[in-house]
Amino acid sequence: MDLILIGGVSGSGKGVALAALEDSGYYGTSHLPMPLIAETVDHLRRAGQERVAVTLDLRTDHGFAQIEQTLAALRNRGWSVRFLMLDAKTDTLVKRFSETRRRHPFSSETRTLTEAIDLERQLLTDARGLGYVFDTSDLPAAALRAWIKDFVDVDASRLTLLFESFGFKHGIPLDADLVFDVRCLPNPHYEVGLAPLTGRDRPVIEFLERIPAVEDMYGDIHGFVSRWLPAFVRDNRNYLTVAIGCTGGQHRSVYFVERLAAAFEGRYQVQKRHREIRGTPSASTP
Repeated sequence: MDLILIGGVSGSGKGVALAALEDSGYYGTSHLPMPLIAETVDHLRRAGQERVAVTLDLRTDHGFAQIEQTLAALRNRGWSVRFLMLDAKTDTLVKRFSETRRRHPFSSETRTLTEAIDLERQLLTDARGLGYVFDTSDLPAAALRAWIKDFVDVDASRLTLLFESFGFKHGIPLDADLVFDVRCLPNPHYEVGLAPLTGRDRPVIEFLERIPAVEDMYGDIHGFVSRWLPAFVRDNRNYLTVAIGCTGGQHRSVYFVERLAAAFEGRYQVQKRHREIRGTPSASTP
């Protein structure tokens, strides 16, 4: 019996995520207050539904105050529960609300849109550590749907390791657990013919692999992640995001993510995501 609870800030894509889960065979229901979760999923189980997805309503529960107890109670009832927290940068959320002309749930006559976003994020602070946090700031809806389908396919009982490339000039991903900065390495962008390519292209790979410092950096990152991953597993973490950043997120960070993902495949469930490269949703390996 598989249950996915979806929380997060308003405007982060919870509706898109729920629709993607429904497309993947889940029975979806939206905006349930926390006290009604157990009763609702028990009713759905009696009706024959064994794969359920629910978006949570924050407005009546003051920051999901009972979320930890609710998760424990659902697991004791036999449900395999995953809690997905979606987030996005404030400027992204402001743009989305402006484009849709929808009112933020926490807006009021005395509270601006930005203040409403900040209030909601503050209310969610304690719940972030209980779930899978995913930053949707730079994702089109199609890429988010693809990531949700990857998320569904992984074994919830094992740790999933996500390697994510990004550009510092666009901001650090909100969902990063570990962040490594590779901007100190030579930048292929300034080499003839390499600027329009990415870290997945052979000429860029060959350029970087000729530089001893690149191999040193790779060895240090690989060693750090290898050493500390067992500690995260012992801490009952189900998801760990390792973000690698360069200036623009096109060359060096992409190269490192591709190489690290390949190195950890087989030992862990691995996903990879290149935030700044459009049209490349995350890929996963068992």
